Amino acid sequence: MDAQTGSTPLSPPPGCPMHQQPQQPTPLYGADFAADPARFYDHMRAQGPVAPVELAPGVEATLVIQHEAALRVLQNPALFVRDSRRWRALNEGRVPMDSPVLPMMYYRPNCLFSDGSEHLRLRKVVTESLAKINTSRLGRDVERIADYLIDRFSERGTADLLHDYAKLLPLLLINQLFGCPGDLGDRLMRNLSDLFDGRDVVRANEDMTACLLELIALKRRQPAEDMTSWMVQHPAGLTDEEMKDQLATLIGAGVEPERNLIGNGLLLLLSPDSASDTGSRGAGLLVEDALDHVLWNNSPIANYATHFPVQDIALGDITLPANDPVVISFAAANTDPSLTDARLTLSKGAHLAWGAGPHSCPAKSPARIIALTAIERLLNALPDLALAVPEDKLEWRQGPFHRALVSMPVLFSPTPARRSLPVQPPAPAAPPAGGSVQQPTSHRSEAPRKQKGWWSSFLDVFRM
Repeated sequence: MDAQTGSTPLSPPPGCPMHQQPQQPTPLYGADFAADPARFYDHMRAQGPVAPVELAPGVEATLVIQHEAALRVLQNPALFVRDSRRWRALNEGRVPMDSPVLPMMYYRPNCLFSDGSEHLRLRKVVTESLAKINTSRLGRDVERIADYLIDRFSERGTADLLHDYAKLLPLLLINQLFGCPGDLGDRLMRNLSDLFDGRDVVRANEDMTACLLELIALKRRQPAEDMTSWMVQHPAGLTDEEMKDQLATLIGAGVEPERNLIGNGLLLLLSPDSASDTGSRGAGLLVEDALDHVLWNNSPIANYATHFPVQDIALGDITLPANDPVVISFAAANTDPSLTDARLTLSKGAHLAWGAGPHSCPAKSPARIIALTAIERLLNALPDLALAVPEDKLEWRQGPFHRALVSMPVLFSPTPARRSLPVQPPAPAAPPAGGSVQQPTSHRSEAPRKQKGWWSSFLDVFRM
C-alpha cells in the first residue's frame, strides 16, 4: 500500500472519527485527539497530502499533513495568503462567532495576517527590534526569573511544573522584555492567563487591549531599552492601533509556544521510558538535543499558519477551494514517513516547527535560549526531579492548535530557597453563612491591602 498516494485506505482504529465516514472532516478537538494526535495524522495520510478537518464545531478547514505539500503552501505567498478577511465561510455567516478558535484565526492588522508589502513593513519592525535584544542579558533575565520561581516551591518537595514554572516564566519574561511597570504587568499577566486558559475571554481581551494601549502611551512618553520602545521609535512609524496588534501577536507567540516548548522538553527529560528515534532515552539526552527532539516530535504549536488560496488550487488529488482555510500541520509534516533520513539525524533545518517562508518565526534563536536556560536552571537546582505520576497518566490539553500538557506534577528533595521572598498577603477568607468576617478591632479602620501580582512581587526581589 502507498500511504502517500492514498490508493488503499488504511483501516482506522476503533473509535477513530474516520472509521464510519472516512470522507467526513476529522475533528481536531476533544479528548481522543488530545491524547493521541499521531494516530489521527497517520490515518489522515491515507487520503493524501491534505485532509478535511474540523477545528472546532462548525469550523472546517483543510489540513496539510505532508512535508513537501506544507512547504509548497508556506513558500508560495502569491498563491496562499494569510489575510483571513478572505475567509468565505466567515463572511457568509457560517462560522459561530463564539467559536473558541476564532480569536486565533480572524484578521488583525499585524504581520501575522498581512501579505506583500504591508507584511514586509510590519515584519521589519519586529525583526529589527528583536535584533536589539542582548542575548547575554536575555539569558541572565531568564536565570533570575527561573530562580525566583524555583524558590517559590523548592522547600515543598513537590510542584506542578506547568503552572508553577513553565507557564509563569514566559509571562514574567514578556513583562521584562516589553518594559512593563509593576501594576500594568500584573494586569497583563492575569489577562493573558485568562485568554490562554479560556476564562472570561471577552473581558480579558478588552482589558489586555487597554493594558497594551497604556504601555504604548507610556513608552511614547518615556522610552527605554525594551521591545515596546524600540518598536515605537522604529522609522516605520506605527500608529497606536498597529502597535497594539503587533504587541498582541508578539506576546501571544512568546508565551504559549514557549510554555509548551519548556513543558514538553521537561517531560522528555524526566521520562526515562520515552525513547527517541535513535533509541536514546530522554534521561540521557542533553537539554539542547531534547529541544530538537521536541521540535521534531512534539511541536509546541502542532497545527496553525492558516492560509487562504487565492484561487482553486490542486494539491495531490484534492482541490483546495479559493478562500477556504488551509491549516499547516507542523506536527504531521515533521513525522512524514518520507523524511526518514532527516528524522534519523534530527536535522535542525528540516523540521517545520518554526514554520517556513516569509512568515517563518522571527524569534527562534531567542526562543531556544529561553527554553534551554529555563530547563537547565531547573534541573541544576533540583537534580533529583522526577515525575510524580506515570507518564501515561498525564493529560494533554484539548484543542486543535497546541501540543500542551494540562499539568506536570513532580517530586524532589526539598531544597531551601536561595533568597528571602516577600510573603504575599493571603486571599480574603470567605464569609461564614449568614454573616461577614469580623476583623480585629485594631484593623477595622485600615483599608485592605491590595495583593500584589506575580510581576510586582518579582520586582520587589529583583530591581532591574
